Amino acid sequence: MRLLVIEDEPKLADYLHKGLSENGYVVDVAADGIRGRLLACEGEYDLVLLDLMLPGIDGFGVLKAMRERGQTPVLMLTARDKIEDRVRGLQDGADDYLVKPFAFSELLARVGALLRRGAATSATTTQMRLADLELDLASRKAHRDGKRLDLTAKEFTLLTLLLRRRGQILSRTTLAEQVWDMNFDSDTNVVEVAVRRLRAKLDDPFPSKLLHTVRGMGYVLEDRS
Repeated sequence: MRLLVIEDEPKLADYLHKGLSENGYVVDVAADGIRGRLLACEGEYDLVLLDLMLPGIDGFGVLKAMRERGQTPVLMLTARDKIEDRVRGLQDGADDYLVKPFAFSELLARVGALLRRGAATSATTTQMRLADLELDLASRKAHRDGKRLDLTAKEFTLLTLLLRRRGQILSRTTLAEQVWDMNFDSDTNVVEVAVRRLRAKLDDPFPSKLLHTVRGMGYVLEDRS
């Protein structure tokens, strides 16, 4: 599970990153509303922990932008305990609200509850398709033209990201961050190797190609037939 923490207090952000990482989550952190809005809207996250008071754009602005793009669960974190702020956050689309200071155990419980709720809500939308490619996110199986593709866990994650953002050119940096949780190093060819191996399974046995290289920019999954 990948989480995004949007929090401008460095100590609290570090505390949340450390605690959530120790509990098995992959965690990204944004220290202001502008960066947080960009990551929340362009990245693939299972849950966003969103502070209300942020520099650049406040939490309400980030939440509004997120809800225009999708339904990623949002847990709002704030020092404000006014009932009107809580009501506004929930009305604007937040899924839960936690007032600072809070016990980490309570935060962890709420994160788990929201993730379970999100999984139950999306249980009927676990099928993804493009041309003759079919992905089942629940069983983590992929088929082309009815034939099972024997993918590794990373290959399946890479294909899922490409399929979720079909038609969009994804840079090597984006793929490295989203799939391997690493900052891209120009001396590392992990992305190219993974794409080559995925293409050998996804495209080579079939007449129509779905995974395309855009020189100098990255890769895109789309049906060009």
